[in-house]
Amino acid sequence: MAITDQATALRQAGVPVIGLAAGEPDFDTPAAIAEAGMNAIKDGYTRGKWISYSPDQVLVSNGAKQCITQAVLAVCSPGDEVLIPAPYWVSYPEMATLALATPVILPTSISENFLLRPELLAEKVNEKSRLLILCSPSNPTGSVYPKELLEEIADIVKKYPRLLVLSDEIYEHIIYQPAKHTSFASLPGMWDRTLTVNGFSKAFAMTGWRLGYLAAPKHFVAACGKIQSQFTSGASSISQKAGLAALNLGYAGGEAVSTMVKAFQERRDYLVKSFKELPGVKISEPQGAFYLFIDFSSYYGSEVEGFGIIKDSESLCMFLLEKAQVALVPGDAFGDDRCIRISYAAALSTLQTAMENIKEAVALIKPRVAA
Repeated sequence: MAITDQATALRQAGVPVIGLAAGEPDFDTPAAIAEAGMNAIKDGYTRGKWISYSPDQVLVSNGAKQCITQAVLAVCSPGDEVLIPAPYWVSYPEMATLALATPVILPTSISENFLLRPELLAEKVNEKSRLLILCSPSNPTGSVYPKELLEEIADIVKKYPRLLVLSDEIYEHIIYQPAKHTSFASLPGMWDRTLTVNGFSKAFAMTGWRLGYLAAPKHFVAACGKIQSQFTSGASSISQKAGLAALNLGYAGGEAVSTMVKAFQERRDYLVKSFKELPGVKISEPQGAFYLFIDFSSYYGSEVEGFGIIKDSESLCMFLLEKAQVALVPGDAFGDDRCIRISYAAALSTLQTAMENIKEAVALIKPRVAA
C-alpha cells in the first residue's frame, strides 16, 4: 500500500509514473464479448435466465476471488491447515485466516522455477491439512506446473482422505509454448478432490465484468452456494451472457485471445532479455500469465546517495518509484521478500520506457554479490 500511495501522490504532483503493478490486461474487451453483453441489455436479459452450465457442478460468482473465498470458507474449519506454496497470490493466506484455519507456507526456489517440490509437500502435510492451494499459471511468478509434477503431487494428496485441492486456473489461456496447461481435476482420482476456480478477467480482458466460476462436485458447490446466497446472491446475468461468448471465443482458439497471448509473449521476451543484462539479478522465465518475479536480493544492504539503504523488496520498490518513476510490487506481499513483481500488461513501448528508467536507477546501486 505504501508504494501505491506514493505512486498516487507522485501522479497528483505531475510526475509521469509508469504503473507496472496491476494485474489487469491493457487490452479492450474483445468486441464479440462486449456485443454479447450489450445485446443482453437490449434484449432485456436482466434476470431469470441461466447460462448453459450444469447447476449442480458449477457456481458462477462475482469474480474468481469470490469463488476462492467461498471455497475456503466452505471446506475449512477452525484448526484446519491450508497448504500454500510461496510465492503466492496475496489473498490466499488471509482467506485461510478468515476461515479460522492456519496458513502453512511452503517455500519454493527460483532455481526450480518457483514450483512446489513434492518432497516438501510430503514433509508438511498431516492429518490437519484440509486444503492445498495451487495456482497454475502462477501469479506472481508465471510458472506453469507440468503434468508430471502435478501427478506426483496428486499421489501425495491421495494418501490424506481429508485433503482437498483448490486449483486456481484464472490464467489458463495465457500460456506460452511449449508449456501446456493441465487442470488438476483431470488427473486420475482427483476430480472429486478438486475445487477448480476460473474466470474471465485475465485472458478475455474482462476485469470490469466481475465474473468467475467454481467447478467442483455438487456437495462442495452447494456449500459454496449457501455462502454466496448470503453475500451477493447471483452474479450479473448480463456478465454471464458476455462470459458465455468469451468461452466460445476461447475454446474455439479465438483470434482475440491468441492475439493477446502473442503480445504478452513478445513483452515477456523483451523484459527477460533486459533484466538478464542487469548485474546480480536472478530471473525465472515465466511460462504463463503476464508477470515477472525477479530476485533483486543481491542489492539489499546497499546504500544509495540521496535515498538511503535498500533493505528489502519494499524499499527497493520505493527507490525505483522515486528514481525511475516506475511502480512495481514488493515481493514480501507474495511471501518472498527476495523478489519484486513486474506486470507486463502494458504496451511494449511503455515497458521499454520503464526499462530504460529502471536501468538508469539501478546503475546508482552496486549489488553486494556479483551475478
